[in-house]
Amino acid sequence: MLLVWHGSVLPKLLPQLLLLFIWSTIVVLVKDFIFHYSLHLNPAPFTLFGIALALFLGFRNSASYDRFWEGRKLWGGLLNTSRSLALQALTLIDPVDENSPLTAPDPANTQGRTLFINYSIALAYALKHQLRKTDPTPDLTRLLPPDVATRIGQARFKPAMLIKEMGCWIQAARLQGRMDSVRQVAFDDNLSLAFDMLGGCERIANTPLPYSYSVLIHRTVYIYCFLLPLGLLDSLGWTMPPIVVFIAYTYVALEAIADELEDPFGTSPNDLPLDAMCRNLENAVLEMAERPLMPDPPPPTNYLLT
Repeated sequence: MLLVWHGSVLPKLLPQLLLLFIWSTIVVLVKDFIFHYSLHLNPAPFTLFGIALALFLGFRNSASYDRFWEGRKLWGGLLNTSRSLALQALTLIDPVDENSPLTAPDPANTQGRTLFINYSIALAYALKHQLRKTDPTPDLTRLLPPDVATRIGQARFKPAMLIKEMGCWIQAARLQGRMDSVRQVAFDDNLSLAFDMLGGCERIANTPLPYSYSVLIHRTVYIYCFLLPLGLLDSLGWTMPPIVVFIAYTYVALEAIADELEDPFGTSPNDLPLDAMCRNLENAVLEMAERPLMPDPPPPTNYLLT
């Protein structure tokens, strides 16, 4: 673990740590000037303030990890809900009655269960793209009929519109007499769960930690680290620069990790692997429908999933 590079926050912190090392070295080189004008500091306040700063960083990391773990639970719930909806579409919908007098347009009849299952898969991909602010067009085009993909692609809240399409499909099947009201309620319960998970993800993505609190922690960490050489100069001498860098790495890395975990739906190494989770969801639903699975992706780069 000491040699792990990929997936660590160290690469993005190297400029700051290098600057701090240079600053610490300069402090050692001009120590006579510093001692002459009494610019050095007593290390005792740094000890007390360092403990308080560590507590603040611990709270910040706990708050960020809570958001990360809640996002993971919401996506796990979305996988379970998609499986439940697929199972209901496969087992609770009666066969089409060819003698039915129904003449209204009937997507449940013309498209069949395949369309509904594709809706449940497209929902996960649409949510992923909404959270990451990327273009969902390729996935929508691959999974949905052209007219539906175009209509969903023009919507602002695409996952919500997909849930609406699923509700319309269920209502059409109900009007055909292919399910009773009890089974329709079971479908509606799962659609409500999907809305809850969608809303939970949107809440995390659209409500970051208070900006002023993040700025305060960031400024305090860097001021502390750049004043630390003046407090350790008298006792450490030339061993001070590497020790200061090591101490600073601990504080700065904790803050950087909290920044990554605060938005768990991004593309940083420590964010949720939404690409892999969507593929797993798709294959889980396709297997239930006895349809060909998606091919396995190439091995993850540096053991990191996206």
